[in-house]
Amino acid sequence: MLQRMTTQFDFQAEALQLRAERQRLIASNIANADTPGYQARDFDFAQALRDATQQLRSPGSGGADVLGSPIARGVGAGGTAAPRLSYALAAQPSLDRNTVDMDRERASFADNALRYEASLRFLNGSLRTLTEAMRNHNGS
Repeated sequence: MLQRMTTQFDFQAEALQLRAERQRLIASNIANADTPGYQARDFDFAQALRDATQQLRSPGSGGADVLGSPIARGVGAGGTAAPRLSYALAAQPSLDRNTVDMDRERASFADNALRYEASLRFLNGSLRTLTEAMRNHNGS
């Protein structure tokens, strides 16, 4: 039972860290919207989460550092490797070779923020339920 709860919390912690890293990456893209030659970056969240949960199941497996973030340095709950970054394709070519599409980045930023908040609320609710169950068990 305890192992199952720990696994659930580890999963949620990994999801939150990946969401935070993606938010940082999208914010970096937005900040460099006017930088000539800047190539927008992103990663496949679902694949990164699968990779992170695979590493949770098999501790001690290392991964290549892809980002300069805390995740890349293995500070995550499971010491996960960083997600694999990819370059965003330009929806419309620009003369300065900048591939940041502000509409896409704003939509991604809002979507990721909403999903981060949902993950946080789910984790908070799980912890509140667990705390209530322990309180009721001790009070009986």
